[in-house]
Amino acid sequence: MECVFAAKDLGFDAVEAVDFINFDCPLEEREAKALELKEAADRCGLKISSLAVGADFLNGCGGDTAQEIQRVKGWVEIAALLGAPRMRHDITQGYSRDSGKYQSYECLLPTLATAVREVADYAATRGVVTMTENHGFFSQDSQRVEALYNAVGHTNFGLLCDMGNFLCADEDPAQAVARVAPYTRYVHAKDFIYKPFYSENPGEGSFRTRGGNFLRGTIIGQGNVPVKQCLHLLKAAGFDGTIAVEFEGLEPALDGLRIGLNNLKQYWSEV
Repeated sequence: MECVFAAKDLGFDAVEAVDFINFDCPLEEREAKALELKEAADRCGLKISSLAVGADFLNGCGGDTAQEIQRVKGWVEIAALLGAPRMRHDITQGYSRDSGKYQSYECLLPTLATAVREVADYAATRGVVTMTENHGFFSQDSQRVEALYNAVGHTNFGLLCDMGNFLCADEDPAQAVARVAPYTRYVHAKDFIYKPFYSENPGEGSFRTRGGNFLRGTIIGQGNVPVKQCLHLLKAAGFDGTIAVEFEGLEPALDGLRIGLNNLKQYWSEV
């Protein structure tokens, strides 16, 4: 709850809820937690812009896709209680390479699209738009999430464009954002410091991309993600929705959020 009050003090207009952070509680306590969070946001004059939840329509619920779909539908109910107009869910991490079931994203697309469509259809009855994010390595490239969007083909389903996450799949963020901007319903603004594979390992706080390069989260505007160019591309495509600051840096969190928000507002005004 302290994050809600800090967001108000920093000048944010909204906060985003996350399953494993805001709902680290038994299942029977989720509804009460949702109402508590909404009350805190209302008291601060903040909207809850979205709910982010984990999901895996191949491996979740012990590999029972129908059961995983029902579990994700349960989160739709929580999003509705929060008054969140959107809910972002994962798609899958894919089958492990040693499982004997490994297949390409393209081969799995019909199965994944059917599951996503069912959740989107249900969420439409609750007034919640569903989205997936370019996230988690397997479903991260702009071409893959674009293909999923087209395969789902539901008016209540769109994309959450995380401009930084494309680097995790070694994709140029500007080119990727240009591809997905027409389908984007919500945005995560994020920045990374990038170092190629052959450079020195930056050590603690960094991680490797799918191609073996190095990334470390940092304050928006202080890394290698072309944030302003990405904003230009989104605005040019007609996007005028909510943009959330996602900070993954080693810098003090409140400083990272404050500076990042100020930079983000400045860049948006300039494009």
